[in-house]
Formats: sequence, C-alpha cells, structure tokens
Amino acid sequence: MKIIVTNVSEQPLYQQIKEQIKSAIISGELKEGEALPSIRALANDLRVSVLTTRRVYSELEEEGFIITKAGKGSFVAPGNLELLRESKRRMVEDKLSEAWETARLLGISREELYSMMDIIFEEDER
Repeated sequence: MKIIVTNVSEQPLYQQIKEQIKSAIISGELKEGEALPSIRALANDLRVSVLTTRRVYSELEEEGFIITKAGKGSFVAPGNLELLRESKRRMVEDKLSEAWETARLLGISREELYSMMDIIFEEDER
C-alpha cells in the first residue's frame, strides 16, 4: 500500500491518509486480517506526527475498518460486507454530487448531464 500526502490539498493530512487506507481496504488491496504498519512506522514513512497517524487509526477503528490488538498491532477488520458496500456507495454519491455541483456552476442542465452519463456508459460498454 502506497500512501501519498500533500500539503497543497484542501484535505487535512489525517483525512488524506485515512481515505487512502479506506480505499485500499474497499478495493481489496488490503485484505481481511492483514497487518497495517505500526503508528510510529507509518508516521516515519509519511513524515507526519505520530498524533496524526494515531488519529487515523482511531477513526478507522471507530468506523469498523480496522481492529487493534494490544501488543500486536492494527489489522484490517474481518469483512463487514454491508459496511464496505455502504462506504462504496457513499464514495460514488460524493463524486456524483461534485459532478452535479460543477455542472450547475457551468450552466449545464440535468438533461445534458444525463446525456453525458449515457455517452460515458455507452463508451464503457464497448
């Protein structure tokens, strides 16, 4: 798993890291039961504060994506398929909301946006 953080992003560093780990879990890049780097190791690799990585792991655990075993480390949580499906849906909804907001700002109607989506779907089916 490769995590890339940037200081020029509007997202805070912890959010960038958290979203990339979640994406790796959702996509299957990180498998159920797979060990994550220690909080300290991840902080060193990314050149961020240990507090930042601790917050990331804490939030991922609260959301059910990882589990932490005292003295052993943090691991990808056993598959909660509904949680993963819901997270995937939310990601798509966020992107669609962004697309709709951009279209509205550019004066593109709902019908035009639907037509664009139809074209994308047709091209994807080829």
